[in-house]
Amino acid sequence: MRVTADRNVCVGAGLCALTAPGVFDQNDDGLVDVITPEPAPAQQAAARQAGSLCPSGAVRVTQ
Repeated sequence: MRVTADRNVCVGAGLCALTAPGVFDQNDDGLVDVITPEPAPAQQAAARQAGSLCPSGAVRVTQ
């Protein structure tokens, strides 16, 4: 699994960081930071959920 995020699309809602805190964080401007681009198996379900919850579509999760 690979996780990416587009800060140009991010609206700073923070759902990614709340849903998968080991995978995502927010920078000082409130925009997404991917801290674990290749999540461990235990983090993958949360990463997928974060991708589906992102209101702007900034978070991408691929296999």
